[in-house]
Amino acid sequence: METGILLFSLVAVIVIGTSLGMLISRNAVYSALFLVLNFSAVAVLYITLGAPFIAMAQVTVYAGAIMVLFLFVIMQLGAERLEDEWKNRRQHMLAILFAVIFLGEIFWLAILQSGLPTTALIMPPSDYASPSQIGMTLFSNYLLPFEITSFILLVAIIGAVVLTRTEIPVKKPVVRPGKE
Repeated sequence: METGILLFSLVAVIVIGTSLGMLISRNAVYSALFLVLNFSAVAVLYITLGAPFIAMAQVTVYAGAIMVLFLFVIMQLGAERLEDEWKNRRQHMLAILFAVIFLGEIFWLAILQSGLPTTALIMPPSDYASPSQIGMTLFSNYLLPFEITSFILLVAIIGAVVLTRTEIPVKKPVVRPGKE
């Protein structure tokens, strides 16, 4: 077995394990941390597939910025601990039904796809979607949308700071009569 396939398989198992940990965890903060591990493992999968720019974008955008936002919302809402029991039994049964249907579709497609002949993938050129090529395209052809997006993100950051800011009461000095 090739080392590339072995590494890909190992990281795929980690991705599945961290996603299950995210779903099963009762603590919302732990779920968010499992999601960070999942995003990081997916970035490793991108690296094994030869897409370093997408891997770095995965780490910076999802594992970095999006998860900070998730944790901010979790802490603001005080939802660190989820309820132990599902209140709606119908919702529980519906979730199990959809999971069984989804797994059935996966197995059905696996059976249907097993008889089809496979074709070799066409390899793109070595400089295809390299970070330098993406940067040149982004800052030449798409400079205005890039700047507009950065401005919108700046406004969102300022808005988040303003919304979460609390006023610190200023203590006035106590003046006692007769003492100056």
